[in-house]
Amino acid sequence: MNSISESQSYHHVRRVDRAKDDDWIRDYLKKAPFGVLGTSLKNQPFHNINLFAYDPIENVIYIHTAREGRTPTNIAINPQVCFSTGEMGRLLPADTAIEFSVEYASVIVFGTAEIIADAAEAQHGLQLLLDKYFPHLAPERDYRGILPEEVNKTAVYRIIIHSWSGKQKSETSEFPGAFYFGEKQTSGDTKS
Repeated sequence: MNSISESQSYHHVRRVDRAKDDDWIRDYLKKAPFGVLGTSLKNQPFHNINLFAYDPIENVIYIHTAREGRTPTNIAINPQVCFSTGEMGRLLPADTAIEFSVEYASVIVFGTAEIIADAAEAQHGLQLLLDKYFPHLAPERDYRGILPEEVNKTAVYRIIIHSWSGKQKSETSEFPGAFYFGEKQTSGDTKS
């Protein structure tokens, strides 16, 4: 029997011992390298893996994609989205198969997405992306900044956050047998 009822919030965390608070979630969203945008159309889910920037002042997430295609079509029809980001740590062996596990950290966001019509906000969202992924480069010093006409060549989205949850599982550095994915090879495996 399912332990989650339809009346529970989408962001309900079953393992409360792994739940993280809002400050942890904000910090994680600032540093996570990429995210997955989930949209839905006629009961068919779609995922779009994308770079993103979290704006803690406005409490929104910015992404950008092409002006035409599945993502803008889905959002125009159904703006409700799920956005997730996460990372895997070490794999954790155990004495029984059911106890094998993995370290991880993740954030799930529920909200609504919209294509930004205001050119100044779209430029702000794009600049946040540039600042996050190229922090060592500065506009007008290392590259020509974003021109107003360039904003019209891409679709910049604002994900308005309605709710979120964050989880993390980690073990001590002495956890017996812990290793990172790809570190162990069986005798029959060969690396190319």
